[in-house]
Amino acid sequence: MERTIEITHKIMSAVKQTDTEPELMLRRALWIKGCRYRKNYRELPGKPDIVFLKKKVAIFCDGDYWHGHNWAIRGYGSLEEELSRYTVFWRNKILGNIERDRKNNALLEEMGWTVIRLWESDIRKDIEACVQKILTVVGDHSTLK
Repeated sequence: MERTIEITHKIMSAVKQTDTEPELMLRRALWIKGCRYRKNYRELPGKPDIVFLKKKVAIFCDGDYWHGHNWAIRGYGSLEEELSRYTVFWRNKILGNIERDRKNNALLEEMGWTVIRLWESDIRKDIEACVQKILTVVGDHSTLK
């Protein structure tokens, strides 16, 4: 049975944009390590999920589907191969997200920020490796309190 556009819209509009499970997992793990941060910081391009203001580090927890990483998890050879199965709307939506991510990265870097993008699947698979990646960039986390 084919899913209608209305049903798809209802399902997709229910997907959370902030405080997703991977974000909460990462924030909890950082908090336990003594890191203090801002969340969903509106003053920066892309509204990063986690921000270390003093260190100028912006962290994004990107959903695999929404940001074009779904193909790797599902065993496709490329993003194009995966997107060829989607409707034009969803293909354009995901490609638009990828392009917006690139632009936001560039804007943040021009402003002197370090950008870290973590995949939802990587956070779920190995939270400790993700935390270590962040701590390596931000340095001594005792100064982040």
